Amino acid sequence: MLALATGWGALVVFYLGPGSGTLRTGLAWGFAALGLAAIAGMLARRTRRGAAVAFAGLFALALLLFAAETPSNEREWQTEVAVLPYATFDGDLVTVHNIRNFDYRSETDFTPAYYDRTVDLRKLDRLDLISVYWMGPAIAHVMLSFGFGEDHLAISIEVRKEESEPYSSVAGFFRQYEIVYIVSDERDVIRLRTNYRKDPPEDVYIYRATGDVENARRIFLDYMREINELRERPKWYNTLTTNCTTTILAHAGVNPGHVAMSWKVLVSGYAAEYLYEMGRLDQSFPFEELMRRSHVNAAAQAADAAPDFSQRIRVGLP
Repeated sequence: MLALATGWGALVVFYLGPGSGTLRTGLAWGFAALGLAAIAGMLARRTRRGAAVAFAGLFALALLLFAAETPSNEREWQTEVAVLPYATFDGDLVTVHNIRNFDYRSETDFTPAYYDRTVDLRKLDRLDLISVYWMGPAIAHVMLSFGFGEDHLAISIEVRKEESEPYSSVAGFFRQYEIVYIVSDERDVIRLRTNYRKDPPEDVYIYRATGDVENARRIFLDYMREINELRERPKWYNTLTTNCTTTILAHAGVNPGHVAMSWKVLVSGYAAEYLYEMGRLDQSFPFEELMRRSHVNAAAQAADAAPDFSQRIRVGLP
């Protein structure tokens, strides 16, 4: 455990320490060396107490660095995540502002566009789980889409990356990314993945959730409250604890009888299978057949930018 704590502290120094990358690398190696030396000192009776104090001081320094890093909405953001959505309320009517609807020519060549839409909670009649795969069965990006008759709003929980900032799952443990909720037209957030992402290509599956539609309304409202809060008080993304699937599970906690945490939530490629096992997806087919029937890439590629994109990709879905 002490060795793990040393490794964690060294990574904190590497990601959150002062100065350039070269300096932080040197400081991280120095932290690791001092931590291991303190552990070795604790093995000898005559140096045990002093070594324990030294180790505690090192670990406290790492904790202070970690705690001192605060999230912000004031950075030079990548275009895709530059504009935050928010919601205003008038009884059962919810106006969602800054719905993303980019016009894509390729994954990286697009014209930014946003619009506002007012939805009626009384017309919310469908909740879909969307799973996106690009690197095998274990890892998926998971989103929700809320249906209001023929209108759909998709919400994707992602990292909010700065300009030229790459994504690293390791960095995601160390307060490198804020979390962002992208409220999107499905012609954006789904079509981007089915039609334009090629390296690697992505496979998109849409599963209709079963259960009381009132549960979907409660989840939608909880999403809207969180979206408004993030606009005022940004929060950190975390690769394990605050990601696209664990955050969905947290929102689902507003409902009675919600599903419990499972390793299949953490290994996000199995999240849909877990919901199937819990009876939250269509039970008319074995899961493998349900998954096959829920694949929408071909339909999305055929629909492309059609105004009725959301309806066309759902034709024939369970």
